[in-house]
Amino acid sequence: MSVNDYVKFITQTFVQHYEKSPHERKTLKHQRKNERPPFLFRWFGVLPYAFLVLFKKNKK
Repeated sequence: MSVNDYVKFITQTFVQHYEKSPHERKTLKHQRKNERPPFLFRWFGVLPYAFLVLFKKNKK
């Protein structure tokens, strides 16, 4: 990919983002945030998340 193609891509992405209404941008941001995996899983992998689930299950 040449530099001109990259600049063109970035410019198009930027313009598409700012052509949306602020409400639509905020809605998309909340959707992306809700689709992310939990914090422990994102940062430390499956093992700490598995221990957390195991301990919560034993407390009940």
